[in-house]
Amino acid sequence: MKFDFAVVIPMANESEDFHPFVSSLTNVLDKLECGRVYFVVDKVSKDNTLELCNNLSANDNRFITVWSPENKNVVDAYLSGYKEALKNKHGFIIEMDAGLSHDPKALPMFLRVLNEGNECAFGSRFINGGSICDSTWKRTFLSKTGTILSNLLLGTKMYDMTSGFQGFHANIVEKFAAYNLLSKAHFYQTELRYLLRKTRYAEIPIHYRAPSPSVSKKAIYNSFDVLFHYFFLRLKFKAPVIK
Repeated sequence: MKFDFAVVIPMANESEDFHPFVSSLTNVLDKLECGRVYFVVDKVSKDNTLELCNNLSANDNRFITVWSPENKNVVDAYLSGYKEALKNKHGFIIEMDAGLSHDPKALPMFLRVLNEGNECAFGSRFINGGSICDSTWKRTFLSKTGTILSNLLLGTKMYDMTSGFQGFHANIVEKFAAYNLLSKAHFYQTELRYLLRKTRYAEIPIHYRAPSPSVSKKAIYNSFDVLFHYFFLRLKFKAPVIK
């Protein structure tokens, strides 16, 4: 079965893993015989990632390079890619990380879950069949603790609240792309899961590998600010929701 889908991938300083990552992605697209990939590059990238993306786009129209110098943070990068995919009217839009952290071979599973009536498909490292490896214990601890704390304070019931591998129906993307998200860093994925808790969703086991950059103190502070903002709204029975 062919799907009209897009994959949104922020790209920054990816030259080292660019070719093996693109090779893996291309193999999956070839097998599916469909799909387009939106690489979002901004001024955070200091190597030749933009050049590599542009060259690929010139030779394979399934890969679209989105140059977005106005981005102020990683959330802007994700949203730039989402908005570009919405312009081209894809039915499903999937977000993933570059650098081989997320395995492109999982894409067919996301498509199947979204095609089965789920509005959202959230990748999970902490359910049966999922895993996290080649990462520091501190980062693993942060991910697991973040999930436990978020579920406790926000009333969510997901196994993984911090994964960046996720997919949506286009109408869901339209709604959260227009929403005033508070996160400025990777907590935005937790914020999305919270806001979308009333949608039809399923968690998908994923394998996360390769170490990620350390999380900055600024990002951690922003995470706590956003988390407790929604927690206090929940206490006041004013919890926002996107559905």
